Amino acid sequence: MAETTTVPTEVDERRPPAELFRYLRSTPTGLRSREAARRLTVHGPNELSRRTVRHWPRQLLTQFTQPLAVLLVVAAVLAWTGHSPALAVAILAVVVLNAGFAFAQEQQAERAVEALAAFLPLTAQAMRDGQLVDVPARDLVPGDVVVIAEGDRICADARLIDGSVAVDMSALNGESAPVVRNADGAVVPGPLLEATELVFSGTSCTAGQAHAVVTHTGMHTEIGRIAALSQRGHTEPSPLERQVRHATWIIAVVAVTAGVAFLPIGVLAGLGWAAAISFSIGLIVANVPEGLLPTITLALAAGVRTLARAGAVVKRLSAVETLGSTTVICTDKTGTLTENRMRVTRVWLAAGEHDMTTAYDDALCRELAVCAATCTTARLGGDGTPADTGDPTELALLRLAAALKTPVRATDRDTARTTLYAFDPRTKLMSTAAGHHLCTKGAPEAVIPRCTGVLAGDGRDTPLTATLRADALAAVDRYAHDGLRVLAVARRVAGQDLTAAGRDSAETGLTLIGLVALHDPPREAVPAAVAAAHRAGITVHIITGDYGATAARIADSVGIGDGTHVVTGAELDRMSDADLDGLLRDGREVVFARSAPEDKLRICEALRAAGNVVAMTGDGVNDAPALRRADIGVAMGRSGTGVAREAATMVLTDDNFATIVRAIEAGRRVYDNVRKFVLYIFAHAVPEVVPFLVFALSGGTVPLPLTVLQILAIDLGTETLPALALGRERAEPGLMDRRPRARGTGVIDGRLLLRAWGLLGVTSAVLVMAGFFAVLWRAGWHPGANLDAATYARATTMTFAGIVACQIGTAFASRTDHASLRSIGVFSNRLLLGGIAFELAFAAALIYLPPLQAVFGTAALGLGELALLAPFPLVVWGADEIYRARRRRRGTRCVPEE
Repeated sequence: MAETTTVPTEVDERRPPAELFRYLRSTPTGLRSREAARRLTVHGPNELSRRTVRHWPRQLLTQFTQPLAVLLVVAAVLAWTGHSPALAVAILAVVVLNAGFAFAQEQQAERAVEALAAFLPLTAQAMRDGQLVDVPARDLVPGDVVVIAEGDRICADARLIDGSVAVDMSALNGESAPVVRNADGAVVPGPLLEATELVFSGTSCTAGQAHAVVTHTGMHTEIGRIAALSQRGHTEPSPLERQVRHATWIIAVVAVTAGVAFLPIGVLAGLGWAAAISFSIGLIVANVPEGLLPTITLALAAGVRTLARAGAVVKRLSAVETLGSTTVICTDKTGTLTENRMRVTRVWLAAGEHDMTTAYDDALCRELAVCAATCTTARLGGDGTPADTGDPTELALLRLAAALKTPVRATDRDTARTTLYAFDPRTKLMSTAAGHHLCTKGAPEAVIPRCTGVLAGDGRDTPLTATLRADALAAVDRYAHDGLRVLAVARRVAGQDLTAAGRDSAETGLTLIGLVALHDPPREAVPAAVAAAHRAGITVHIITGDYGATAARIADSVGIGDGTHVVTGAELDRMSDADLDGLLRDGREVVFARSAPEDKLRICEALRAAGNVVAMTGDGVNDAPALRRADIGVAMGRSGTGVAREAATMVLTDDNFATIVRAIEAGRRVYDNVRKFVLYIFAHAVPEVVPFLVFALSGGTVPLPLTVLQILAIDLGTETLPALALGRERAEPGLMDRRPRARGTGVIDGRLLLRAWGLLGVTSAVLVMAGFFAVLWRAGWHPGANLDAATYARATTMTFAGIVACQIGTAFASRTDHASLRSIGVFSNRLLLGGIAFELAFAAALIYLPPLQAVFGTAALGLGELALLAPFPLVVWGADEIYRARRRRRGTRCVPEE
């Protein structure tokens, strides 16, 4: 049948599959790739049109309502009132330039985060050219045949053609309980959402497996028709951004209060109203740290990009900051601590044990391998798929069957299967039925109690005696203590439909075939990552569905805990909340084995209640509540389900525990860098404010050492690039050797202010004023004497240049919070060197170019004055280096600790 390039837009999805295929001009084997490409051109991409478009004028306008922008506007109004229109215009120009700069940085940060979507493409499994392949969800078209499995996000509206799935429809109908959808569902009159044979875009599969044919995509889906469901919530500021915004309000209030308070004081001191207003304006402007908030946003965005390159995709900026304060990691075992490369190494049968060298010759081993491989949904590459797909454990079972010369083809398996009971994390079982034959695999302690018989050496079913039961459980313990994962495999054959009475009835009266032991080696980088986490004061707990002894052996091999604290899911259920709090409070690392998904949520809540910042890993559908509840939900990018990835804050593209530790280190580095440029910006407030205080307190006998326009040139011209460069500083030595900061610790604390204002600020102010008075005294000035314009311009220029020189010393001092500058390398931050070069060039232009001299009131400095300025950076940096050296000798840390 020749396919055409178009299909009807309005499709009656309730038609029987055969009729629907004709209507959609498709087949049960899917579309050809060329036809799918043509349909994509006609129907457009499978995505929702953006209902909430960012309005950039509104975003730009918000920059003018920031507290520091409002503060500068107040200063401009004062300037206009004081009959200084040129100064008022200059200040307003600064407000506009600063708002534009902040807006541009926030846009860059937004684009950086949005670009991360390329790291996490939403895909679907679709039949193309007769093979099952991963297709970008946006490329699905009507007529595509897709496979829907547990954990998948359903990407388009579709009609099931075989199989049965449980679907979470809460995104569409608000109901939390999953609903069952099956291919043989009877047509029920009424709303489409109640049709038992249909599934819808935006929902998720919580259990089962089925094939479906796509009927609608993009805006033609049900979710596309419901405008309210496509609205996106606004982005909440991170705790760090809230702290800094709070600090800027405090600065604004202090600056306005000081400016208003000193206005009458200046008048009473004899300055006159014009000079007093000029003084108040200078005091307000000098206190404004322009660009603080956008610089923080850009630093966080840079951290997000760094993490993405390292394999950790963070969905929002605030997570970078939270990562740095993580105190507990709750990690899965399989695939996170281990390589997730399962390989069957041993087989236990009632007739004896085998390794892989003897299993080839045993008929019962082949029987076990076939049953285990039949009870899977994975596919080996070449069996209808270009690459291996599915759970690594199931892939290992398929490889076992192939190795024993009894391969189970996925197409034959799926065609023969009549019922699929997906793995239930509570019962720890999975079963498949083909006619009157049932195959079951799962945890030995779940399967063996359901068995009444065992497969004997002659291939006949015999009663499962207490002795054989004890032998099987002893084998489980032996394998587990060797770090092997153990599965029990059983079957049931009856003369009637086994599934008619439901799953609980079907999975009873089983015959135990045997046990398979699988080896999954720890990842090579994990022991070092665990050691790094321990040095950083981070506790690591394992929460796994695996057997306790197996998990304990893996934990011991990578350095987690001492192998003695193993708590099973049953034991956890018997614990009261107080008992659990006590277990977690003493700092011991615990292996939680045979845990159910709800156990993760309970453990997470207990840890958070104790004040911990929790990073929780997960990959399954049922892990979503715990991932949402944790401070940092970490989903697996390779083995994780779409539901888990959506619920998580961070997705690991390599599923590696070591990546979590690297992300924590990056979070700490970003937080430290924010403190560094806050320190740098705040330190300049003192040398900018002190000249105005000297002028006011002297009653005008000392001329004003600095003009308001020169302050604006410093804050907007010479300060900005070095501050941005400090946001890209490398990690300081010893970053991962200190305890996590407390949850409520602010980025701006007393020690930072003491260092900024009390040490760097005062040192700079003393040097700057010394340079100012040196020029005056060389000109023969004394208090109260009149100055000629040339001498005054040269003196204020010396103050301006002195602040610029001190900025260079402050920049180098701010590069480390605890370590010496030599330990990180004087020239290692090339961005900072470039920023300082620009700073010097900008200052030289203001000092030596006549057009700028006229605007900013500067004058050319001579060689003697430049020689006086030369040691300023060294003195400022040296004072701070001595301070940090004394702290190192006292053995104290330079960040807040618990």
